[in-house]
Amino acid sequence: MTKNSLSPRAEARPATLKTHGIERQDDYAWLRADNWQEVMRDGRAALADDIEAYLDAENAYQDARMAHTKDLQEQLFAEMRGRIKEDDSSVPSPDGAYAYGLKYETGGQQPIFFRTPRDGGKETLLLHGDREAEGKAYFKLGGAGQSPDHKLLAWAYDDKGSEFYTLQVRDIDTGKDLSDRIEDTGGGGVFSADSRYVFYIRLDDNHRPSKLFRHEIGTDPSTDQLVFEEQDAGFFMGVGKTQSGDTIVIDIHDHETSEVWTIPANDPTAEPVQIAPRETGIEYSIDDHGDTFYILTNADDAEDFKIVTAPKASPGRDNWTDLVPHKPGCLVLSHCVYKTFMTRLEREDGLPRIVIRRLADNIEHEIAFDEEAYSLGMGGGYEFDTSTIRFSYSSMTTPSRTYDYNVDTRERVLKKEQEVPSGHKVSDYVTRRLMAPAADGETVPVSILYHKDTELDGSAPLLLYGYGSYGITVPASFNTNALSLVDRGFVYAIAHIRGGKDKGFRWYKDGRREHKKNTFTDFIAAADHLVAEKLSSHDKIVAHGGSAGGMLMGAIANLAPEKFGGLIAEVPFVDVLSTMLDDTLPLTPPEWPEWGNPITDKAAYEYIASYSPYDNVTAKAYPAIFAVAGLTDPRVTYWEPAKWVAKLRATQIGDSLVLLKTNMEAGHGGASGRFDRLKEVALNQSFALMVAGKA
Repeated sequence: MTKNSLSPRAEARPATLKTHGIERQDDYAWLRADNWQEVMRDGRAALADDIEAYLDAENAYQDARMAHTKDLQEQLFAEMRGRIKEDDSSVPSPDGAYAYGLKYETGGQQPIFFRTPRDGGKETLLLHGDREAEGKAYFKLGGAGQSPDHKLLAWAYDDKGSEFYTLQVRDIDTGKDLSDRIEDTGGGGVFSADSRYVFYIRLDDNHRPSKLFRHEIGTDPSTDQLVFEEQDAGFFMGVGKTQSGDTIVIDIHDHETSEVWTIPANDPTAEPVQIAPRETGIEYSIDDHGDTFYILTNADDAEDFKIVTAPKASPGRDNWTDLVPHKPGCLVLSHCVYKTFMTRLEREDGLPRIVIRRLADNIEHEIAFDEEAYSLGMGGGYEFDTSTIRFSYSSMTTPSRTYDYNVDTRERVLKKEQEVPSGHKVSDYVTRRLMAPAADGETVPVSILYHKDTELDGSAPLLLYGYGSYGITVPASFNTNALSLVDRGFVYAIAHIRGGKDKGFRWYKDGRREHKKNTFTDFIAAADHLVAEKLSSHDKIVAHGGSAGGMLMGAIANLAPEKFGGLIAEVPFVDVLSTMLDDTLPLTPPEWPEWGNPITDKAAYEYIASYSPYDNVTAKAYPAIFAVAGLTDPRVTYWEPAKWVAKLRATQIGDSLVLLKTNMEAGHGGASGRFDRLKEVALNQSFALMVAGKA
């Protein structure tokens, strides 16, 4: 695992930057394409020659240094593919006279959308993803939804990886797309109640979702009506519909503040009506039932959220009435209102549960499970007047199971169990949850999976995954890909660190902005505890994270390089300070509530500068590092990992291997096909096995 004298060296072209009177030098700022908007749309064709040459050289070097793992990669890919039911199909969801679902064909990379008569029968093909993807190096389907009259399908696709989606409308009877072709959308459309109009979000040149349009089916999209425009570049905008179908919902939010406007679905040309004006730090989301809105919110110091009601005629905060009171430590994640009941998904003590509330008398009951660590998901379905909900359950050892649940009889019906064609014996594996002590007295949950025959004497290699941002919780769910490592003697672990909401909203607050470093020290504490418990040793731990989790990888590399044998950083957000100072980038203004605004706030500048991975690379011995980028990525631009690797290679002491792979035909999510993505996972796992001395 030593570096090679032939490794690429990016030219140092010093640029001096000055903010708040503080100077810093950036030797690799030139790797940022000035025409990045064109690169997102056109990929390689828009790159400057010197940038393209450097990325190509890094790709060639990575390929050469891992050439000896080609057979291993193919073996891993075959294993992971063998665990996938290639002709898999979802359980169709009823909607009126029909039931809608998706499936895959054997060998197919993309989903196929279909419908059947409600009670079963002949399938009607709605959208064949593989056929739509023919001839395209990258293809990803966005939203696909049927109109209320079941005659039309609004669907979207991205064929660059840049997340600029083209929205089209298909006549279901003929299977042909209409002339309604709308470019540069956010990825989906919402129909009015009469199926005459579709609402969609259009992205501007800087990839910001700032405008809501109403399109009349069959007309020229250039004449579409602007319905709502968000002037503040710091806010995202989305559009959806309540479970009842009665209300079009315009959701405006950043990472801590939200505002909702509504349009009656049966009066689509009406002006939007505001629920409550935005207040910094106040979040809310809505569903409805008749003349009442049901609102999930953290207002009135409800840190872990509560549910209130408000009359549709006067929905402002003065008229909010508590329905489900705030319970500290019990985080309400989501809610959905049906004709006779309401569901909510909540998490307490790190474990999720579903609560059913009968609207007639407010009597509640729960759906929960007994395992130490598990994942629980709930889908709203398409129907409002129903007594059945659908939920999914899995654990790190148990494949996913899909149940229909009758809220009146409390009967569970197993509708589908995830098949593992190559075989999976649950009793061969062990899952546990540990609590790692942090330096400040907190305890960090860690979910672990290992084969029952693995010796827990400190000799086992271990892959430790972490994210820790935006309040996102990483579920302890079944992951067939992880089994390839576990079957080779690895322990697989997930550190549920601060910055997520694993232990309530406070867990999130304590891992963002001025508390961001808790995320990194929690992850290091998890590694220390795993070693103390003899699940591995520091030189055998490979850390893994992507996007904001890639920032975590960069931060721990600087803080505690001796505690990890290797790092896998996928699309890593490592140039945090430069990005947060660049308000032209798509996500920068909306991200300031998460990280702080270093443009206006000197203290935020200094704090970000103190941990930003790129800015804190110094002359020290780093673990082996594998960084992955996507050329057309609008979320974490390709130049962040490129600059980071360039600086690491020029600065580090010792001969640890540092590799960069840039996917020149994809964006943030990597390859779009389900099997092509497995090849990328196999590459990551091959690197982990190299670090562990098993490749």
